[in-house]
Amino acid sequence: METLISVIGGANIDLSATLFDAFIAADSNPGHVEIGYGGVARNIAHNLSLLGARTQLMTIFGGDLFGGLIQDYCKQQGIDIRLSERETALRTGVYLCINNHGGEMIAAVADTDAIRTITPEWLSKRSGDISQSDYVVADTNITEDSIRWLMENTTAPLFIDGVSSTKAHRVVNALRKAKLPYLHTLKVNLKEALAVTQTTTYAEAAQQLLNLGVAHVYITLGGDGVYCRNAAEEWLFPALPGDVVNTTGAGDAFLAGVVYAYAKGMDFPKTAQYGLMAARATLMSPKAVNPDIANILL
Repeated sequence: METLISVIGGANIDLSATLFDAFIAADSNPGHVEIGYGGVARNIAHNLSLLGARTQLMTIFGGDLFGGLIQDYCKQQGIDIRLSERETALRTGVYLCINNHGGEMIAAVADTDAIRTITPEWLSKRSGDISQSDYVVADTNITEDSIRWLMENTTAPLFIDGVSSTKAHRVVNALRKAKLPYLHTLKVNLKEALAVTQTTTYAEAAQQLLNLGVAHVYITLGGDGVYCRNAAEEWLFPALPGDVVNTTGAGDAFLAGVVYAYAKGMDFPKTAQYGLMAARATLMSPKAVNPDIANILL
C-alpha cells in the first residue's frame, strides 16, 4: 500500500516583500511584493505532494475570500483536504514578511489565530485517519495541548516543525507534560533551538532536546547548513551552494525532504542531506514552494 503522510497545522496567504536596496527604517522602501500560498503545514504538504507522496492536510480555512482560494489551490496541487474544515466566522491566516535585497528575512508577522481551533477534541474526531498514517507531521501553530495529544495518541513516527522562537516552546512544554515523552523528529532553526533550551550552542541545545525525549534533532543553521543528532550519532552538513532568491519556506521544504527521505528508507545522515537539497530548491524560487522541486530532487 502507498505510504500515507498526514500533515497538521497552518495554511495561510503569504505576502512576501523583497527590497531592491538596503532597508531604510520608518520609510517607504522600493521593492517587489509576491503574493502566494503558504503556512508551514500547507507548505510541507505541498512539497510532499510534488515529490509524489500521498498526502492529507488537516487545517482550518477561514470563511473569507483567502480561505476559498487556498482550498481550491490545495485541490489543484493534489493535496487531500477532506479532513480539513472551513470556519465561516474565522479569517484566514496571513504571513507577512520583509526580505532584504539579498532575499534574507528582516522581519515577519504571522496571523494564525484560526489554527487555534485545532484542539485535542478536533484531532480526536480524526484519530482513525491519523492512526492509519505511516508518518504524521505537525507545526507548532497548533496549541500545546494539541501537540501533546499527538505525542500521546500517534502511533506513527511524529515529526514537528518549531515554526518560531515563540511557538517552539509548545513542543518542549508538551514533552514535559506528556505521559510518555517521546517525539521522533524535531526540526528547529538555531534561534528557536537556543530559545527553548536556554543554551548557547547548537550542540548543547540538541543534547537537551534529546534528554527531553526527542529521538532525532535537526537544527538548521541558515547559510551554515544543518546540525543533526540522535542518541548514536551527530552530523554537521554545510549548506548547498545556490543563488538565494527568497528564504520563505526553505525550512518547511527541509522538513518535507527529511520526511520524504525517511519514507524512502534513507538513513539518518542521508535524510539531513536530502532536506538540504529540498531547502536549496526552495531558496532558488520566489515562491514558498518551488513548483519544480521534483525535477530538482528526483
